Amino acid sequence: MSVCCSFRRHSAACFRGGLLAGSSLLMVVLGLPGVPRALAATATGAAAFADVRRFEIPPQPLARALAAYGAQTGIQIAFDSATVSGAKSGAVSGQMTDEQALSRILAGTGVRYRKTGSRSVSLVRGASTSITLGPVRVGGVVAHQNPTGPGVGYFAGNTMAGTKTDTALIDIPNSIYVVTKQQMVDQQAQSVAQALRYSAGVYAEPQGTNLTGSAYSGFDGIKQRGFNSSQYVDGILSDSFAAGETAFLDRIEVVNGPASVMYGQTTPGGMVGMSLKKPTETPLHEATVGFGNWGRYEATFDYSDRVTRSGNLRYRVAAIGVTQGTQMDYVNYQRVGVLPSMAWDIDSKTSLTVLGSYMYTPQTGAAGTAYPLVGTLIPGPEGRVPRSRFFGDPGWNTNSARDAMFEYQFRHVFSKYVEFSQSFRWEKSRNNLEYLYFSGRVSPSEFRRTAWYSQGKNRTVGLDSRLTGHVDTGPLSHTWIVGSDFRQIGTDTDIMFGEGDVIDIYRPAYDLHTCLRTPWSCGKASYPSSNTYFQEGVYFQDQIRWKNLSVLLGGRQDWVSREYIGGTRNYYADGSAATKRGKPSDQNQAAFTWRAGLVYKFDFGLAPYFSYATSFVPQTSSDWMGRPFAPLVGKQLEAGLKYQIPKTDVLLTASAFHINENHYLIGDPDHTNYNADAGMVTSKGVELSASANVTKDLHVVASYTYTDMRYARSNLTATVVDAATGDEGRTVSEQGRYVQGTPRNMMSLFFDYTLPFERVKGFGFNWGIRYVGFTYADAANSFKVSPYVLFDMGAHYDFGSIFRRLKGLRAQVAVSNLTDRYYVTSCGTNDCYMGQGRRVYGNLAYSW
Repeated sequence: MSVCCSFRRHSAACFRGGLLAGSSLLMVVLGLPGVPRALAATATGAAAFADVRRFEIPPQPLARALAAYGAQTGIQIAFDSATVSGAKSGAVSGQMTDEQALSRILAGTGVRYRKTGSRSVSLVRGASTSITLGPVRVGGVVAHQNPTGPGVGYFAGNTMAGTKTDTALIDIPNSIYVVTKQQMVDQQAQSVAQALRYSAGVYAEPQGTNLTGSAYSGFDGIKQRGFNSSQYVDGILSDSFAAGETAFLDRIEVVNGPASVMYGQTTPGGMVGMSLKKPTETPLHEATVGFGNWGRYEATFDYSDRVTRSGNLRYRVAAIGVTQGTQMDYVNYQRVGVLPSMAWDIDSKTSLTVLGSYMYTPQTGAAGTAYPLVGTLIPGPEGRVPRSRFFGDPGWNTNSARDAMFEYQFRHVFSKYVEFSQSFRWEKSRNNLEYLYFSGRVSPSEFRRTAWYSQGKNRTVGLDSRLTGHVDTGPLSHTWIVGSDFRQIGTDTDIMFGEGDVIDIYRPAYDLHTCLRTPWSCGKASYPSSNTYFQEGVYFQDQIRWKNLSVLLGGRQDWVSREYIGGTRNYYADGSAATKRGKPSDQNQAAFTWRAGLVYKFDFGLAPYFSYATSFVPQTSSDWMGRPFAPLVGKQLEAGLKYQIPKTDVLLTASAFHINENHYLIGDPDHTNYNADAGMVTSKGVELSASANVTKDLHVVASYTYTDMRYARSNLTATVVDAATGDEGRTVSEQGRYVQGTPRNMMSLFFDYTLPFERVKGFGFNWGIRYVGFTYADAANSFKVSPYVLFDMGAHYDFGSIFRRLKGLRAQVAVSNLTDRYYVTSCGTNDCYMGQGRRVYGNLAYSW
């Protein structure tokens, strides 16, 4: 019999089987003699839903917990008895609002609540793909958020990235920063690198403007605490050449410091985690059209709705199409992509989410040829070259990518003590590159170029399976996790390089007919290779809580195997080719990594913390002689303070860190496109960060980063170069010198303010400032790349705030590098990367 049990109704209409039968069944389900008073609570006796009180409700059957909650608060709850049947509640202990307490009671049960009045709610079934419910607001303050969702404003209170459990950021003993969806929208970030411009500890664009949006193997140059970053999509390592389309993301998470215990292959600098859009519990319908300089035209579509009336089966489709030029002639950006997904709440304890995506990027917006050192950082004989100058060849200028992906996320709750989660990801990515790079300087205005050709294919399969649970041992509360993950990555590449020419940077001549177009005509050969990489790891973690003290302990064992096969492909006059394969080279590695940390959270919101963690990155590359590199191993000490102002969406973080990494890789100065082992490097510094919804109308993010990164122990030497002439001087040891390309100081501030005044209702504006300090251009610290300050600004207007017929229509404009500052982001001994000039982008968004 289906029974409707309501805290608001007292008539026979509330029950299908009659008032007496319904009331009797309700008493049996709840089993508490005090329930009738709770059910009969009236508006006169009920407290406000945002009232703060102390709760002590232990884990128990959900129906009993709701009865205890209703008796204490007087909140009226309507639900069907089948909705709570068999469900167990979480523990609720401490001072909190009535709504926060209800969120915690329902967390992990697969039951959601909806407000039906100022002091009444209704309950519905439906599991979530994550452990918690979506964002719940109490008086403008977030009570609890989906740890993989878009956040609220510029504030995200919870994350899965640091621990693979739903944990508040303030309870994690290391630095984690979240770029919310609203921040991406306000800044109109068109790549992951652009979205990370205001994140502490991150040097987002050392290689200048690159719109691919990928952090793959440092492909986009994203650095954390001085180390190359790696990208994880929904918790699984991604080797996609173009992953990270911001139109497909709900949030971006920056985990600074070693994350190997949970994820395996990460540098000690950290990782960047991305959460793809998934079906929403409430319908979402949005379309946008956008326009910008350099001929940008963009259209996006985002549609999510229910398949079934109950909402247990939902879908979402996001899509994008964009075309534009760039600040450099002959370099363009074009992309089309689609991301469909489906979420199925199989029952109150089981859920499955399935996603797929395809992106075609015929032109990635990345120029293979950089800018010359002389003529940019250092004025040449005829001054500086313009940003629009192209130094490659239009006929040998290809940079394209195709990416396909399938993913599922499964979750089942066995009991209040144990639940099972599994994530699977398959992706295939390929790219094609043809460009010319600077390979030497002939005179102050002439550079030698070399032609390059490569094709690459990546195939990745990743699976992460884990058991998670909660258990109490005396006064200690444990949130534990035990898991195993594996990934298999297959990479096929075919590269060829050869003849080029000399280019005058002030009067470039194009239409180069490189012999790589017809390699048989000049006796060129290509070098195909196959690299198969397999990693498996088992890990454990225990988050132990005793009163206000939290202790985090975790460990992981990894096993890695790699098979590499090189070869040579010779081309003949008739256009045929023959490939000669070399002998397979096997490499096996294993490592144990661990971490420990503690956090003490004071009642007034301050939380000091301390942690120690290690990292392990198996190397799949080789030096110029084909010798594989030793794995990168690192360790970090970090201490800091986190402060969340009570009853606000304001989180302040201060941290100090010290990292050592052995076998740090740098570009081989003597062999282009190869790396060299630089020995041990040390990175130490300080990070300050703020993310805040100061009011419902004012959102702020701010950061400051100080990083001192040096070669602590190295056998390598470097040659001092006179930047103005290119002449080489004395040879010096790298030991003790600063690592090139790492700024010591970075600062940023960005705010968005929607004016609350009636005359300008719906109008808002934003403003930002970014400062990046100087960097050294080479390991010898021969010369510096100058610091720079950039300004960003924008405005937006909600037409529906005044014109009712235009409800859902929003206009926006965003300008980055407002003053059109000419700046260089990083340099080598021959070339430099140029920063992006003034970018103006506007769009119209319509939601219905």
